[in-house]
Amino acid sequence: MTTLLVPLDNDPARAENQAAFVESLPGRPDEVTVVLTHVLVDDERDAPAELQHPDRAETVRDVRGSLADAGYDVEIAEAASPPSEGILDLADDLDVDMVVMGTRKRTPAGKAIFGSVTQSVVLDASVPVVVTGGDETT
Repeated sequence: MTTLLVPLDNDPARAENQAAFVESLPGRPDEVTVVLTHVLVDDERDAPAELQHPDRAETVRDVRGSLADAGYDVEIAEAASPPSEGILDLADDLDVDMVVMGTRKRTPAGKAIFGSVTQSVVLDASVPVVVTGGDETT
């Protein structure tokens, strides 16, 4: 059984790309557990306690539905803040085989540096990290 950690932000295009990558992997979906997470940031942390869970994010709900429909075992787990540390801790705690991060497309000069969360996870993870692109250029 393979376990993938897929941290999602609030961008639907990035989430779709992350889900598409998972679905492109070889093997049968029933041999893969996908753990989705969304680190609560800014105003999300100010929500009432009963609303402070990863599936509060629309991207988590959408990806959970599409991957479950495709036959994957999908779980949702909470990651602590700050995001990069929470993702790394969750990856270690769950003993995942791979982390599937999303990032924005960047200008040629901006390609040298990922976003700070993605860069921290890529540099500090103890497992392989795949970075999928987004559709916008910033």
